[in-house]
Order: sequence, then structure tokens, then C-alpha cells
Amino acid sequence: MLRPALNLRIRVMLGEQIAIGPGKVALLEALRDTHSISAAARSLGMSYRRAWLLVDEMNASLRAPAVVSAAGGARGGGSELTEVGLRIIELYRRLEAQARVANREDAGQLLRLLRSS
Repeated sequence: MLRPALNLRIRVMLGEQIAIGPGKVALLEALRDTHSISAAARSLGMSYRRAWLLVDEMNASLRAPAVVSAAGGARGGGSELTEVGLRIIELYRRLEAQARVANREDAGQLLRLLRSS
């Protein structure tokens, strides 16, 4: 049986560009856990190039970078979240939770208008 569900997608725009959104936050979380853009990309089912472009785009949108990377070599390089990157995750996830709570009643009414199969 399919049940209707509400899926809020919050995006922070900088002009026409998504500076922070659900995909970029998921990538930050994967980077936090793997310390590698390639491993984070694999875990999310995206190409390394796509992940690198998202990180580059996000870093360019911020006053200070969310991710810093070390070049490869004998130790293999890697990527780490900065305090900014960790703060983005924290604030974004809190904002999502607050939006769900604040919109619970209207969301429930909206979902009751849908069929469940």
C-alpha cells in the first residue's frame, strides 16, 4: 500500500545557483564519513566529477570553504570538512526538522487529499 508522504526540499539560492540544498548537504555528510570525494560520490551513486563540481560550486558560494582537499601522493590525499561544512550540515538538518514541525498540520491536511493505494 502506497501512503502519501511529504518531502520538503529546502534550497538556499545565490542568484540562480543552488548554494546549499539537499544534494549538497548529503554530499557533505558522505564526505564527513568517508574523508574522500570519490568514496562519498560512490556512496551516493554519483560520478567523482559530479561530486567534485558540487563541492567546488558550494565552496565558491561560501565566505569560507566547507571542504578542503589534500592532493594525492604516498598517503593518498583526501578531503575534510571544515567547521563551516560541519555547521552547514547542523543548520540545514535543524531547519528541515523545524519546517516539518511547523508545517505538520497543513501537511497532514494536504496529504489527506491524496489517494493511498
